[in-house]
Amino acid sequence: MPHLDFLLLGGLAALAGAIVQGSVGLGVGLVATPVVTMLFPSLMPGSILVVATVLPLATLAQEIRHADLRGLGWAFGGRVAGTPLGVWVVAAVPSRVLGVVIGGLVLAAVAATTWSGDVPRNRTTLTAAGLVAGATGTATAIGGPPLALLYQRESGPRVRATLAAFFTLGALLSLLTLAAAGRLPAEQVTAGLALTPFVFAGFLVAGPLRRHLDGGRTRAALLLVIAASATALIVRNLL
Repeated sequence: MPHLDFLLLGGLAALAGAIVQGSVGLGVGLVATPVVTMLFPSLMPGSILVVATVLPLATLAQEIRHADLRGLGWAFGGRVAGTPLGVWVVAAVPSRVLGVVIGGLVLAAVAATTWSGDVPRNRTTLTAAGLVAGATGTATAIGGPPLALLYQRESGPRVRATLAAFFTLGALLSLLTLAAAGRLPAEQVTAGLALTPFVFAGFLVAGPLRRHLDGGRTRAALLLVIAASATALIVRNLL
């Protein structure tokens, strides 16, 4: 059973992250990962991957009909290829180096898309986004920004449903791959399950905000969350 301090601090972080993700489609990793990594490093990345598997089910229960299933096929193909790379990264690459590099690339992508407008979404970019998400999601539990950038101009329900399906399948794949490699202690899984009431509560709280953003404000909120995610990765690993 996780300690009370983990339930209080990790639970609050998961609650806040779930409010963000329930609104724009991603965010639980952004908010909860830095907190759990700094305060409870032995529980990463498994605890947040469990949350990332469970939370999107709430979104899918409401909005699955809006998901871009064709695009998901290409993205998940890349995710499958990227997941073993993420396991290797966990074992071989210093996490600080990885976090700073990934964060910098994501910020550059946000800047480029803000300046130039549309990011092409095709087989190549979807597969590449899935590949990067597979590696970074497995290694750091933050894998949403690459795919989210490709869907930034879609409606709120389409963004949330597509990302939710991708996160559920992808995080589950990461968990299974880490377990097969012997890098998923049981205590990480238990800790993640202990956070699930907090994330479902956050999803419920996000309802009014979700409706507000669907009035043409989703893209701005999405880019803000992606940029914050990248910045959090950089700051966390530099400190």
